[in-house]
Amino acid sequence: MKAFLFLALAGALAAQTSDPSQSPAKKGGGHQIPESAGDDVRGYNDTPQLPGQPWKVHDMRRPRAVKVTPGQYVMETPPSDAIVLFDGKDLSHWEQLVRGGQAQTPKWKVENGYMAIVPHTGRMVTKEKFGDCQLHVEWMIPEGVTGQGQGRGNSGVELMMRYEVQVLESHTNLTYADGAAGAIYGVWPPLVNPARPQGQWNVYDIIFEAPKFDGDKVVKPAYMTVLFNGVLVQNHQAEIGTTIWRQVAHYTPHPAEEPLSLQDHNQEVRYRNIWIRKLKSPE
Repeated sequence: MKAFLFLALAGALAAQTSDPSQSPAKKGGGHQIPESAGDDVRGYNDTPQLPGQPWKVHDMRRPRAVKVTPGQYVMETPPSDAIVLFDGKDLSHWEQLVRGGQAQTPKWKVENGYMAIVPHTGRMVTKEKFGDCQLHVEWMIPEGVTGQGQGRGNSGVELMMRYEVQVLESHTNLTYADGAAGAIYGVWPPLVNPARPQGQWNVYDIIFEAPKFDGDKVVKPAYMTVLFNGVLVQNHQAEIGTTIWRQVAHYTPHPAEEPLSLQDHNQEVRYRNIWIRKLKSPE
């Protein structure tokens, strides 16, 4: 029964993700987005209003984050109480979900101390579940990767398989403000843009507070604090629901702990040195 519920949940989430390749509204998909409405480089003007903000989802008028130069990269070892999810050697902590939520043995490549997306194979999902946590993830867009907008090095770190911190080549590549690297996708752009160039490792350190529900009611939203290459880009920022493309996110009740996932956006992205710490309430 647990396996059935997990697969059913994963299938439902697959339909709600921010992956434009799975959205019926993608150009070339179910219908065409008029050129006058925008694109994923300029942003859009036909999307719904974000609650409590003057901006629409992926608003083409929204200012992009100012670029800053991060400090020098330093390789850090995990703390003693961390769960090492990927140490550069194997994918024993992971399984892979294909469309529809079916689990399979991971097909992403492991080489030279990193895991690399194999396009069209599905997102990576941890076997263990997490709620409140501290997460460390390192990622790279390889040199030579081409494309523009959401089409250059697109992936995502998804807390509880729902709440996404965007991964994208954002050193020189332009896209809408709330879709850049370090964004809480579709809601909050990063405060600044400290992205490193292609071929260099970027680092996310994420403090995540899981939402709390009373039946169908959200009594406490999810919160994220994100350090991007050592620079604060999200300061205890509230999530508004499950990440989704060109729509306003909303919450669906779920358990207190769920897996972590890494998106397969059918593009080349590498990950390494992934560890996580479960956080306990001060009381």
